[in-house]
Amino acid sequence: MRTLLFSLTLAALSIGATQAQTTYGTKTGINLAKVSNLDHQKFNPSYFVTGFVDFPFSNQFSIQPGISLQGKGSTVETTVKPGDASPAGDYKSTLNTMSVEAPINAIYYIPTGSGKTFLSAGPYLGYTISGKVKDSRPDGKETRDISFSGSDKNMNRLDAGLNFGVGYKLSNGFLIQAGYGLGLNDLNASKSSKANSNRTLNFGIGFQW
Repeated sequence: MRTLLFSLTLAALSIGATQAQTTYGTKTGINLAKVSNLDHQKFNPSYFVTGFVDFPFSNQFSIQPGISLQGKGSTVETTVKPGDASPAGDYKSTLNTMSVEAPINAIYYIPTGSGKTFLSAGPYLGYTISGKVKDSRPDGKETRDISFSGSDKNMNRLDAGLNFGVGYKLSNGFLIQAGYGLGLNDLNASKSSKANSNRTLNFGIGFQW
């Protein structure tokens, strides 16, 4: 994954050096996040903010490296009935993480009306800078920080995966998009557990100039 990111970065820089129409952009929106292999799960809403550079290779194809702040996580809800081992009632656990990511997307443009429909795909490399878990139980609530190191480590900081997206860009640079992030790294620090990876739907707006 890191080798692929490095190769795409070199390609983007070489393209940018030979093209005069390099553009810049920013976009923001909502993330609907889950983590793989968790039961009783619901989307955890968060947000993203991304800045990017567009290096055109032709009128229909470009490479877009960027830097992004990504909120991810998961929400698990379950109800314990009277007579079970745990106290009866509703249980809710919410994981909120914030990561810095470096995506590199290949963009394919399709002229559509006064603008362009675009398809995007590419890898990303991420580093989780913070994380919290909020638990709500019949006997009370608790908030705790995620540990990323030491003997009590419970989550890996590094993440990597693939992004896919579709959107529409107007001739004035305004754009809308929807995407999906498929995490490939196991976030769980426990090797005996099932792999838990990020799964993220996103919807956003942006501007390119």
